[in-house]
Amino acid sequence: MSVRVRGIYATALTRLLTDAGVDVVQASGPIAARFDDEFAVARAGATVETTDDGQGVGVSGDRETVQRVLGELRGVGRDTLAWADPLPEGAVYAGEVTETLGSGAVVDCGDGEGFLPYSNSDDRVETGDRVQVQVVDGAAPWTDGRPVLDGTVAVRGELLTLSRGGTNTATATGPAMLDVVAADPREGWGVSWEAASDDAGFDALAAALEAANERAAAIDDALGAAEPVGEGEPRRQADGGRTTWVWFGRESRFALDGTRRQVTTTMRGHHRVKAGSRSASAAVDYVEALCDEPGSDAETDFPFAVTARQFGPQTGGSLTLGHGKPDGRLITLGRADVQSVDPDGTVTVEREMSAGGSYDALGVPKEAGDVAETKLKEGRWWYPTVYRDSEGATKGTYVNVCTPVEIFPDTARYVDLHVDVVKHADGTVERVDDDELDAAVAAGDVPEELAEQARSVAAAVASALS
Repeated sequence: MSVRVRGIYATALTRLLTDAGVDVVQASGPIAARFDDEFAVARAGATVETTDDGQGVGVSGDRETVQRVLGELRGVGRDTLAWADPLPEGAVYAGEVTETLGSGAVVDCGDGEGFLPYSNSDDRVETGDRVQVQVVDGAAPWTDGRPVLDGTVAVRGELLTLSRGGTNTATATGPAMLDVVAADPREGWGVSWEAASDDAGFDALAAALEAANERAAAIDDALGAAEPVGEGEPRRQADGGRTTWVWFGRESRFALDGTRRQVTTTMRGHHRVKAGSRSASAAVDYVEALCDEPGSDAETDFPFAVTARQFGPQTGGSLTLGHGKPDGRLITLGRADVQSVDPDGTVTVEREMSAGGSYDALGVPKEAGDVAETKLKEGRWWYPTVYRDSEGATKGTYVNVCTPVEIFPDTARYVDLHVDVVKHADGTVERVDDDELDAAVAAGDVPEELAEQARSVAAAVASALS
């Protein structure tokens, strides 16, 4: 079991996985400098990489290795959630082009849609064309992106890439590499050596090539038994490994702070701040570099007031609500005006509502001039929204129960836990959607421990409102 780890969670996850007996390989320079252990430059059975938005990680690779890694990551915190990608990296599909865009084509793969950049296809593609494609880069379910596809079928890795129908090429290591590596590429496949191979030993390169050959043989067998691309519905022709997306909630990020603190200087809220913005991430690095002793800032509270003042949100600005769903989707609940930002982590926002329909669970109509006032507090497991009409009269209060709220510069982020509490204009308090939470638990989207916390929070909120 070996993994390659990259991104803002790399130090914490390297410590977590190595303590669990998982070999971390191809460590970056900063990671290698923080640990006493030496990290081999060898093939990784899986890659753990931070998502572009910093909200979590993607874990992709051999099924057994991914499963082992997930077993460790799920234990980080009760608000760590994971979703399997229906289009795993490495899977090969017989797809159909459904739309052409400026830079590429949308392809129906049967298990979902992918995006084929024109630069990843040797031939011109048009709507209705049937194409053979491979998933090369997945997309987290909470983003709007599609997995990226490539028309070349290959076994891709950090040390080497084995391409079906390709020729043997070289990088800086030189064309004589195959003369000194005790393995040959599978017949019908060509090997190209990636930059990381320059630092790997010959035995490690031979092992990586042999593993790639095994994967190539499995692909050849699957494609040999598959229907031609132009026949039948879009479908998977050859399995990849496994790709799973892991989202870290606020509690989990703070837990990872503690793990990272075992290795190097780590301010409280390290991962919470880094997940917010690149400029904030750079500021964290600077602050920690000034600390003389590891953990010297560990006992201070998360510096919400300073973070908000420096990076946002700020009064007079705006904020969106990143309403995550337990199945991995993200719904953005519009942009609201920031009315106030308090040092205790409370941000009050207002939205003017449009007429039409009614408010969920309250059963009162949405009318022109209605205003929704939402109070979000960093770290709290719920937030209330009060709806008022144009005259200021209260139409009802809706309290959303969720994973602990995180308030980033541009958005407040959490995962909705279904169960909610409403207070009607006449003072009646009602708890709703317990059945949806039960269904999410049964579906495996919400762990039972997290569901129990949601029920406990809902009971406390209902009691306080009664």
